[in-house]
Amino acid sequence: MDYSPRRMPEEDIETAELKESVESSVERVLEHEREEERAKTGWTVYLSLSTAIIAVFAAVASLESGANSNDAILEKNDAVLNQSKASDEWALYQAKGTRAAIAHGESEFAAATNPELVGKFHDEVARLKGEQGPLEKQARSLEEQVEAHNARAERLLERHHRFAIAVTLFQIAVALCAIAALMKKKPLWLVALGASAIGLVLFALGFISPA
Repeated sequence: MDYSPRRMPEEDIETAELKESVESSVERVLEHEREEERAKTGWTVYLSLSTAIIAVFAAVASLESGANSNDAILEKNDAVLNQSKASDEWALYQAKGTRAAIAHGESEFAAATNPELVGKFHDEVARLKGEQGPLEKQARSLEEQVEAHNARAERLLERHHRFAIAVTLFQIAVALCAIAALMKKKPLWLVALGASAIGLVLFALGFISPA
């Protein structure tokens, strides 16, 4: 009876090598697919994070835009109020000037008919002229306040516009991020980042611009 080792047929050896080759190829393909999947999902994580950050900036910019708009309205109201007060002071100033002119005319008329009244008219003219000085000073002070309130209102409106434009850009960026997430389009996300970058510049300018 022959107990010598039997040799494996060459067909079995080739089959084993082919199987290992196929398995190796499949493993490489699967690994490549996993790497591609990780690459695809990797940027979406940053997309979600950037979207949240942009939304926060949009909320802050919206609050600042509204606050600056309200402050500008208050400044305009103060300007109108002071302008009204200044107009009243000027009206009183003109009234006293008119009364002084009338008193002066009466003094000239009285000089020919009743000299005793001339001194009283002169005193009246001097009193009215003296009252005009403080009125003029107060009116001019109020007008300066009007100019100051109007100037500050313009600066606040400028800040409001910058924040409002920033809000618009942030909202556009958030919308583009949402579309990019749904369609898995990275270029859209990059465009959104560009829009948000411009919004950030206006956002910063809104804070550093004088109020």
